[in-house]
Amino acid sequence: MRFMAILKASKDSETGVMPKAELVKPMVEFNEQMARAGVLLAAEGLQPSSRGARVRFEKGKRTVTDGPFAETQELVGGFWLLQVKSRQEAIEWIKRAPSPFGDDTVAEVEIRELFEASDFLPPEDMARLEALRAEVRRKQSR
Repeated sequence: MRFMAILKASKDSETGVMPKAELVKPMVEFNEQMARAGVLLAAEGLQPSSRGARVRFEKGKRTVTDGPFAETQELVGGFWLLQVKSRQEAIEWIKRAPSPFGDDTVAEVEIRELFEASDFLPPEDMARLEALRAEVRRKQSR
């Protein structure tokens, strides 16, 4: 089972303030623990929404809105992608994380299970998808 642990943005992360070194070191150590345990697939922070954009799909039209976006508490500041045996295991790992913005600042991490392509695709389309993934991996390894 794969889960995404979504770290909500903060006012500082949205203004581009980089985390202090004393916050980064324990987070790197935590990520290393998850990697050694074989559960960490990815862990990344995101640039502020001022450097992003949204594409809205409505009635066949696409509308692009450049950031920044006002609802800081609704924005994503970073994420972990975990492969674990259960929702509870994902929760237990994230509970062990150091406080992302320090103990004096509220931080929230939302944990959501990912759908797998096989949840949507019939076997013949899964075979096509796997072939495409293999092609992408070959191109990336060059």
